[in-house]
Amino acid sequence: MNGRSRPGRWLAATLAAAAVFVTAGCASVQTTAPGAIGVQRRQQMLVSEQQIDGAAQSAYAKELTSARTAGKLNADAPLLARVRRITERLIPQTAVFRPEAPGWQWEVNVQSTPDLNAYCMPGGKIMVYSGLVEKLELSDAELAAVIGHEMAHALREHTRERVSRAYAQNLVLAGVAALAGLGQGAADLAGRISEVTFQLPHSRAQEEEADIIGLELMARAGYDPAGAAGVWRKMASAEKSAPPQFLSTHPSSASRIADLQARIPVVQPLYEATRH
Repeated sequence: MNGRSRPGRWLAATLAAAAVFVTAGCASVQTTAPGAIGVQRRQQMLVSEQQIDGAAQSAYAKELTSARTAGKLNADAPLLARVRRITERLIPQTAVFRPEAPGWQWEVNVQSTPDLNAYCMPGGKIMVYSGLVEKLELSDAELAAVIGHEMAHALREHTRERVSRAYAQNLVLAGVAALAGLGQGAADLAGRISEVTFQLPHSRAQEEEADIIGLELMARAGYDPAGAAGVWRKMASAEKSAPPQFLSTHPSSASRIADLQARIPVVQPLYEATRH
């Protein structure tokens, strides 16, 4: 026989053709300006910002309804005021990375739960879990580091990027299933892969970007950037006893803390400028 069998060669060609189709539909974009911290990575996007923002708004509304029904939405008025005050100082700083971002329809809420978690959905939909602040006894600077980190994910459109990757995989597998006559099973597998992809942690590159953009945001807002390393030390301690939900998508490590400390000299002048 000469190399692969005919079905094998045909399937490989089909896979390559589907991959080319997906790649052709991707747009290589730079979602943010680099800032003082120097974020330069370009991203491949297959779905539109409008699609993602619309879906995020619906998902956030569902979360709010669920928390409100359970009596857990904004039940702690002092904590809500504190979270919103810190976020209000951070939002204007987002213009450094995206001039239009301060004008987003930002929403900031607190959910009463012992879980250690926080997130910012696309378009600026923020939720902070009370357990994160209370159990870790976060200072304002440490809380600013967490919120800034989450805001950075939205600024860099990391959700859109992850959905695009999952969608690309889905299209490739679905295309192969249809063209190769593999049946519904393969299409179901594509759906499962997509589902799993949505639940996986952010990539290392995305986490690094969120860390350093968040570091710059907090420094420009007048929060001591040393707080960023502090919050991850607390996270690392919490991880030893019972890994918090936050770390399922935001891994903590000694190298991460070291990376943040190495970047502090870059943003320290921005912080010092707010004190005069």
